[in-house]
Amino acid sequence: MSELILEEITSVLNTVLKKGEAPISLHEPYFAGQEAEYLKDCLDSGYVSSVGAYVNRFEEELCRFTGAKYAAAVVNGTAALQICLQLSGVRQGDEVLTPALTFVATANAVCYCGAVPHLVDCEPRSLGVDGEKLNDYLEHITEKRSGTCFNKRTGRPIRALVVMHTFGHPANLDSLLELCGRYGLQLVEDAAESLGSYYNNIHTGNFGRLSALSFNGNKIVTTGGGGAVLTNEESLYRKAKHITTTAKIPHRWAFYHDEVGYNFRMPNINAALGCAQLEQMNHFLQLKRALANEYRYAFAKISGVSFFSEPDYAKSNYWLNTLILSEENAFLRDDILEKTNNAGIQTRPAWVLMNRLPMFCDCPKMDLSTAESLEKRIINIPSSAKLGEPYYTPEGRI
Repeated sequence: MSELILEEITSVLNTVLKKGEAPISLHEPYFAGQEAEYLKDCLDSGYVSSVGAYVNRFEEELCRFTGAKYAAAVVNGTAALQICLQLSGVRQGDEVLTPALTFVATANAVCYCGAVPHLVDCEPRSLGVDGEKLNDYLEHITEKRSGTCFNKRTGRPIRALVVMHTFGHPANLDSLLELCGRYGLQLVEDAAESLGSYYNNIHTGNFGRLSALSFNGNKIVTTGGGGAVLTNEESLYRKAKHITTTAKIPHRWAFYHDEVGYNFRMPNINAALGCAQLEQMNHFLQLKRALANEYRYAFAKISGVSFFSEPDYAKSNYWLNTLILSEENAFLRDDILEKTNNAGIQTRPAWVLMNRLPMFCDCPKMDLSTAESLEKRIINIPSSAKLGEPYYTPEGRI
């Protein structure tokens, strides 16, 4: 039976991906627009670093696409998340509620602020933070002192909750916003994977006071390396811009800095690439949803494995398409990974849970049984936008 599932999954991937001789990557950038023209413009002008018009243009286009009022472009998504946490009031010795099922950068950014990740569980419906389970947990382990939530077990203040939209699927934000209001927590969205995803028809990144995007080479839109801070509050935007440009007071020649800042500004040449990519964003989303629809249809015929689809309240970008093995078939995960990768189809497991990494193993944590189960059963499969081309029609199928 197990050998049959292995063969069926590999066969479906070969068919959907129209596998030839060349290996198929998990997620490749797609350059089909004016990338070369904009990059050449940077080279011709000499404005390739921290000065140039493309950064402002990229920020404006991000605001137009996401609906956020302000965007500050930075060097990567981790830097963006660090700034979000810092401007949310996270300080040394605080705790920040952080998903155990996430990329390590989420927890790293908490540590960069001198704070401690407090690891929380996820829900099967969205793969994001489980608000109901977290509420029950916080009722038992926290107390309010002068309006601040404290961990009774450690004595540390719990300052914020980071919500990560896993593989591009929006978490259940209404329940999490309600929870943050109840406990006096700042909600920070780690929207690194969810550019182009919507929660109840509102783009992710508009629910926390501050949110972080990533434009790494494997994201739906890439700037090579880059990220952005989103906010709808002008004061937070101005502060983000100031401290990410070394906190320098503007002057034609003088170098005066009024606080500790960071050299986090996105270079102009990266922003130029991002501008060309954003111009194609709607088409990227159409291609990725066409591919996801084909996967959904094909894997529905196989028992013991399911294709993960967007929650009913969301419209997802399907950044990384995901298979979830049934619990009785969890033991097949590594065999599937080996067989598909040997066949030239790059697949990967979920990230190792944060509580199982050496630097975070002693962090406070709630019961993580759902995340622990999912970690053993998740397989990410090829998701590049160009793979959706054979299945895209102007009418769309999703």
